[in-house]
Amino acid sequence: MRNAQVYRWQIPMDAGVVLRERRLKTRDGLFIHLQDAGREGWGEISPLPGFSAETHDEAQASLLAWADAWRQGGSPQLPAQPSVAFGISCALAELAGSLPAAADYRAAPLCTGDPDALFAQLSGMPGEKVAKVKVGLYEAVRDGMLVNLLLEAIPDLRLRLDANRAWTPLRAQQFAKYVNPAWRDRIAFLEEPCKSRDDSLAFARESGIAIAWDESLREEDFRFAAEPGVSAVVIKPTLTGSLDKVRAQVETAHRLGLTAVISSSIESSLGLTQLARIAAWLTPQTLPGLDTLHLMQTQLLRRWPDSPLPLAGVEALETLR
Repeated sequence: MRNAQVYRWQIPMDAGVVLRERRLKTRDGLFIHLQDAGREGWGEISPLPGFSAETHDEAQASLLAWADAWRQGGSPQLPAQPSVAFGISCALAELAGSLPAAADYRAAPLCTGDPDALFAQLSGMPGEKVAKVKVGLYEAVRDGMLVNLLLEAIPDLRLRLDANRAWTPLRAQQFAKYVNPAWRDRIAFLEEPCKSRDDSLAFARESGIAIAWDESLREEDFRFAAEPGVSAVVIKPTLTGSLDKVRAQVETAHRLGLTAVISSSIESSLGLTQLARIAAWLTPQTLPGLDTLHLMQTQLLRRWPDSPLPLAGVEALETLR
């Protein structure tokens, strides 16, 4: 007999988490738990404020309607909202046994500017040393000097940078000016340096620093293409849609010779462990971008290995229906 249970949850965040100039005090989301013929599957639905097109309330209404139809024995289509489609598809995949259990729990550490602290974090990392730096929050010159310092201090380091479209072409040029040309090839990619794709492509051509698409993937006019200076795409499944759509994007990127990186939208530990499984399955050679659990004050249902955060069970969730 089928059962579909929907839960609501809320996790307090660290005080300093700011997304697009708004402070995120809590992370709010939903879980769906499917049961059928002795099997079960979980999925997380957590629209990211300021990034997801759908609101939490819209996602909840859509999820409850789908769960009602599925519970009655139907095969309802996945809802259009990306976060809902992704969460339901994960639950269905777990139920069917089609989401592999193997997971990639590695994480590229987020560097705050101290080379010694970063070196300590990287010392135990297997394989190539990869770290991430958020740029565009301060002066472009400061960002360039910091990146240059890190590349100089750790010769085998590869950096992933994320600007979130913060720079004008002039500021992007100011950043590049302070990065030694001899070390620029150790920047794996810089996500979306400028507000427009044309300006970002021009920056890549002029600086020799590879770029990656992130926000662009979710724009209606975006088309996957092998373009000079573009080395990667950053895929955030909660913002993308169903597992089938995520897999299609990964396969398209690989076919074009691009690196595909599975990345977090600040999901709970349950969602993050599923993303780690998706990364091991679809992008086994690429370090995923899942280093966001430290922004939260607790874990839910499933534990991220070696995390010191407390783990809350089903009793901490609000049952909807």
